[in-house]
Amino acid sequence: MSEQHLMGKTRLEAFSDGVLAIIITIMVLELKVPLGDDLDALLPMTPVFLSYVLSFIYVGIYWNNHHHLLHTVRQVSGGVLWANLHLLFWLSLFPITTAWMGARHFASLPSAVYGFVLLMAAVAYYLLQRCIIATHGTNSTLARAVGRDLKGKLSPLFYLLGMGASFVRPTLAQAFYVAVALVWLVPDRRIERAVRSD
Repeated sequence: MSEQHLMGKTRLEAFSDGVLAIIITIMVLELKVPLGDDLDALLPMTPVFLSYVLSFIYVGIYWNNHHHLLHTVRQVSGGVLWANLHLLFWLSLFPITTAWMGARHFASLPSAVYGFVLLMAAVAYYLLQRCIIATHGTNSTLARAVGRDLKGKLSPLFYLLGMGASFVRPTLAQAFYVAVALVWLVPDRRIERAVRSD
């Protein structure tokens, strides 16, 4: 791709950080003040709070990995900008799906829809990676860092299993979603290693 069609990454990074901060803010605003002043008043809030914690961790994971991802980027193309917006679109649905799942105590359909949004965010992140690699070349830092990407391929499978489990045993669906979050909780070291080697 010719240089005149490429631009710096600063605005993309700043905009993405702003959107992720707003997503977290919207999610926390869904936590309502307890109606009482004892421990019993907290019990009805437990599903909402647990949903919030899970989604907060997911947003944190995406922010962390997005930050690492952009360390490999020198310039961005129009395709990268749109791929990044596509990722932010699915992440922006976290607050409503989180609130719905928590308010309905992890019922089947809300849990399945939550899993679908997680799945689409993972797909969008993968597409963003591919767009960056297409812009920087197959020998780029990111291309070498991603490699076989076993975690990236297994995560969508777990989301699909979670979506299916939502209609059989919703608690099992949550176990799948939590398992993926735990796998990604430790920042991806591949990019750090690739950047250091450059």
